[in-house]
Amino acid sequence: MDSVTLAVFVFVYTGMIFGGFRGLALDRTGIVLLGAIAILATERLTPTAAWAAVDFPTIGLLFGLMVISAQFRLGGFYTAVARRLTAGASSPGVFLAQLLAISAVLSALLANDIICLALAPVVIEIAAARRLNPMPFLIGLACSSNIGSAATLIGNPQNMLIGQLLKLPFLPYLLAATVPVAIGLVACWAIIWLLYRQRWDGSLEIPPVERQPFDAWQTTKGALVLAALVVFFLWPAVPREVAALGAAGLLLLSRRMASPRFLSLIDWNLLVLFIGLFIVNHALAESGMLGHAVEWLRANNVDPNHGGVLFWSSAVLSNLVSNVPAVMLLLPSTSHPQAGLILALASTFAGNFILVGSIANIIVAEQAARLGVRFSAREHACAGIPITLATLAIAALWLFVA
Repeated sequence: MDSVTLAVFVFVYTGMIFGGFRGLALDRTGIVLLGAIAILATERLTPTAAWAAVDFPTIGLLFGLMVISAQFRLGGFYTAVARRLTAGASSPGVFLAQLLAISAVLSALLANDIICLALAPVVIEIAAARRLNPMPFLIGLACSSNIGSAATLIGNPQNMLIGQLLKLPFLPYLLAATVPVAIGLVACWAIIWLLYRQRWDGSLEIPPVERQPFDAWQTTKGALVLAALVVFFLWPAVPREVAALGAAGLLLLSRRMASPRFLSLIDWNLLVLFIGLFIVNHALAESGMLGHAVEWLRANNVDPNHGGVLFWSSAVLSNLVSNVPAVMLLLPSTSHPQAGLILALASTFAGNFILVGSIANIIVAEQAARLGVRFSAREHACAGIPITLATLAIAALWLFVA
């Protein structure tokens, strides 16, 4: 047994569970990066092997979609969304339904973390303007973005990873995932409505929210590039990551939008997190310990390839270490024919269970705190736990019964 690799692995995943270590100013990305450095420093992997361990098609796909999302932010697209929602004098329940639908669709196309980053301040501003309690809408944004992102292979980082490593076709996955996602969104709306039906009203004073002026041409350009990219995904002529990077390159070729503005909106922390996890997990696999763990499970009548075991393992592990690391751990040891769909739905839906279950939840909480809104883990759990249990039940019925 390679005790050094095991110690690094335990250090990294313990840090992922608790979000850091007392006395160290390290977040999850810093912990993973430190683990990758330790793997290289102790020569568990050579620099060449570590470089080869990183799945650059996944990194390229994620980066390309981040640039497209940056185009929408710089073009003021989210400002237009805010105005449209604010202009509608609908009831809180209808407003919640509109928000869930918009965030789910955008998350399926542009990745949920980015949508939460862009829409959370907008939601708070609308709540303040309409004298509404912001919490049901912030919870709705976080949960619906997670649920909606499960609909496609580009909706969130773990789905990108699953699609790339398992080489899943885009359209068959979309058709298989749409039904549980749609039903899950209805369940999400119903649970939030039941919990807050007597608590819609609120009084909220917030500092001015910086808005990007709406630019019809820049928004249209981003929409055209995204539409073309989706066509490439549906009828693949080139690899997905090449198409996404090509789309990013087209947007960077701008006379008005300086490239530093695009690059400042890229989530570099998430990219570094991915790279570090690829290295740490590859070192564990190379040590042989992962294979021994799988054999031990099988010897104790626990088959990692069984659909139900894979589903619930993914759901539980996603809440311990977050869904991206959970998927990275489980992917190498499974050969179930529906592994991609099972892992994608279970890990994504499970992210709503607790506040730290997904990065999207954390982003909403952080954006709320910046505007003076307390997004507590307890209040999130009151809605997130029943939403997660309901959506996981829907997914399990769809996968194993329907």
